[in-house]
Amino acid sequence: MLIALSGLPGAGKSALAGELGRLLSVPVLSVDPVEAALWQAGIDRSQPTGLAAYVVVEAVAAGLLSLGQSVVVDAVNDAVEARGQWSALARRWQVELRYIEVICSDPAIHRRRLEGRRRDIPDFVEPTWESVEARRVNFAAWHEPRLVLDSLDPPADNVAAAIAYLDASVSHRPD
Repeated sequence: MLIALSGLPGAGKSALAGELGRLLSVPVLSVDPVEAALWQAGIDRSQPTGLAAYVVVEAVAAGLLSLGQSVVVDAVNDAVEARGQWSALARRWQVELRYIEVICSDPAIHRRRLEGRRRDIPDFVEPTWESVEARRVNFAAWHEPRLVLDSLDPPADNVAAAIAYLDASVSHRPD
C-alpha cells in the first residue's frame, strides 16, 4: 500500500506519518529532508528543488514498493500534479493508494505551530505563514477520496482513525 499524507506545512502531518510508520513498521519518506539534502549537495535554491525532492521520494518509494513493502509519503501534496504522481506510482506497482489529509482547523494555532517549529533538518528554510496561506487554495480543488484528520483532535484518536481507514481499505479488497 502507498499511503500519501498531505496537508499544509505545520498542520501536523509529519507527526502522524512518524507514528503510522512506527506502528505499522512501514518506512516514512519525507520530502523536506530530501530537499534540504539537495541544497547541502550544492544544488542552488533557485533550482526546482521542491519538484526534485518529490521525484527522489517517488524513486525511493518505487524501490520499496517493488520489494513488496508499504510506504508512507510525507509531503504537502497540494498540487494536482503531485497527487497524480502518487496515483501513477500506485498503478505502476499495482498497490492501493490511500490519501490522508491532515488539517489544523484553527488558523491561529496553525500559525503558531508553523512559526514556532524547529525541526532537525539542516539548512531547511521553513515556509512563511503567507506562503502557507497561498497554498491553501490548492486543497479546495481536491476531489479524490481521502481521510481528513484535524490535528486539534487528540493524536491517539487521529492515529486510530488512520489505522481504521487503512485497515478498512485492505479488508475490503477483492481476493
